Amino acid sequence: MKKKLITRILLVLIACTVIATIIAYFVYQGEKPLLAFFIACCGAILVVNFSVTLFLIRKNFKK
Repeated sequence: MKKKLITRILLVLIACTVIATIIAYFVYQGEKPLLAFFIACCGAILVVNFSVTLFLIRKNFKK
């Protein structure tokens, strides 16, 4: 029960982060390209962080 809940929460966080990063990137792309690049990099770091957390949680629950 707990594993499924945490997995779903992390997957929703990953999806929301990807969508928000894409939207913010295209909003700032024309006016401020460096800010758009910075936002894309930060979003990618968050997605990688959530993915590693998801992997470690799944690995830990198998024990």
